[in-house]
Amino acid sequence: MYYMGNSKIKELRIVDLFCGAGGLSLGFENAGFKIGLANDIDYYSIETFKKNHPDVSMDNIFLGDISDFIKDKNKPLKDKGFSVVIGGPPCQGFSMANRQRLIRDPRNILYKKFVEVINLSKPSFLVMENVKGMLISASQVVEDLESVGYSVDYKLYNAKDFGIPQNRERLIYIGARKDIVKNSEKVVSDIFKDIESKKTKNLIPIKDAFWGLRKLSSRKQKGDTKIESKESGFTKDVLVGLKTPNNYILRINHGKTPKVIYNHKARYNNARDLEIFRLLPQGEKSDHESIAHIMPYKSRSNIFKDKFYKLQLNKPSKTITSHMKFDCNMYIHPTENRGITPREAARIQSFPDDYIFTGPYTQWYHQIGNAVPPLLGEIIASSIMKKLL
Repeated sequence: MYYMGNSKIKELRIVDLFCGAGGLSLGFENAGFKIGLANDIDYYSIETFKKNHPDVSMDNIFLGDISDFIKDKNKPLKDKGFSVVIGGPPCQGFSMANRQRLIRDPRNILYKKFVEVINLSKPSFLVMENVKGMLISASQVVEDLESVGYSVDYKLYNAKDFGIPQNRERLIYIGARKDIVKNSEKVVSDIFKDIESKKTKNLIPIKDAFWGLRKLSSRKQKGDTKIESKESGFTKDVLVGLKTPNNYILRINHGKTPKVIYNHKARYNNARDLEIFRLLPQGEKSDHESIAHIMPYKSRSNIFKDKFYKLQLNKPSKTITSHMKFDCNMYIHPTENRGITPREAARIQSFPDDYIFTGPYTQWYHQIGNAVPPLLGEIIASSIMKKLL
């Protein structure tokens, strides 16, 4: 077991900042870590986090602004007993066009708060996940984290390279505390090398993610998302797949064969959109000739070229985002005349089938789109774990 000073750590505990629905926490749990503290400002995300992490004391899951979380004397950030602080600060202010924007944009105060928590809690390691756009300010991020005592490096990873059926590029920062991790720079380098070793050339198609899910039709009623039916789906339902799941389904469910499914409900679509869904070939978007006669944004096709997109059954998905809460026109099911359901999106994100998303229907999409794929989190966590044992 890893030693900090003269005391042996009995549990490898994490702090998850901006935890959302808990995708990154789940990955770390699966690798053997315990959740010490978690914080997010979004009510429904925290409710989902609590629902799926029942072993974590409710007193250690903090709903509210991170500034209040830092000030809360009942949340012992200064106890110096955390192994890793993880999180993905919201990234509205990161720009590919302005190198200094990370420092100047007031929206990036949340990133500064992440650094503040690192400085307060002094974990052995840190992991920060963010969008590709943060690359432009990567050197500044490294400088800020090094200033509070860490050796830090970063890599751009794509989820599809790790057996996740999604083309999702994310920037991963990993840091090791200089004063207690010997050869901290080399340790960080070794962690990244170990992560790299887990890449695969075998891309997982989304058809593998859709195993066992009932075929659905778009919901006919507009407005009332609580309506459930065999045609448009249920909040809780049975699976209808073959007896033996494919390897991807077994992987996300830890070798178990799932028997029930949650959040597999189709949303409402109007007649025009359904016709567009039907006519559009897989892999094509708004500017395809098959829908030119009914495309509602013909005069602004340069702006709305990605307004509609049909996923390809035999390829990984495009990046799952929280925009799905507004509509799923950019995530049209490859073979069924509708947008993908929250569960299909969750499968693409590598959530297990027993992970239940709570709150209003559109919030399911919001939580799933904002999450870190648990499988990617587990890969990162297991590489760090090797340096703690």
